[in-house]
Amino acid sequence: MNTSLVLQYAVIALLVAASLWTALRKLAPKTTTRWQAAAAAVLLRPQRGAFAQRMGRFVQPKGATGHCGDGCDTCGTCRPADATVNANASTGTASREQPVTFHPRRK
Repeated sequence: MNTSLVLQYAVIALLVAASLWTALRKLAPKTTTRWQAAAAAVLLRPQRGAFAQRMGRFVQPKGATGHCGDGCDTCGTCRPADATVNANASTGTASREQPVTFHPRRK
């Protein structure tokens, strides 16, 4: 097999793996955080070398601190109080945004 072909397959495999990881982080954040914590625990064992421990600290997921700056948004209070009110700068009027809700069709 040609060297450039192997390099091309390696780059494609890396891009597919990164895309898969991004999709998993979006769709299953708790599962991927658990996987990251398990990988970090393996790398952070005391008998591991310095490089492995550095990688373990890099891979270790950041824990939610309960502050609004960590981005967890589990309580729903991280957004500003007036986030639903948009002031129209040209007319000076305020409009309220309402979420769109979809209901199943009646038979």
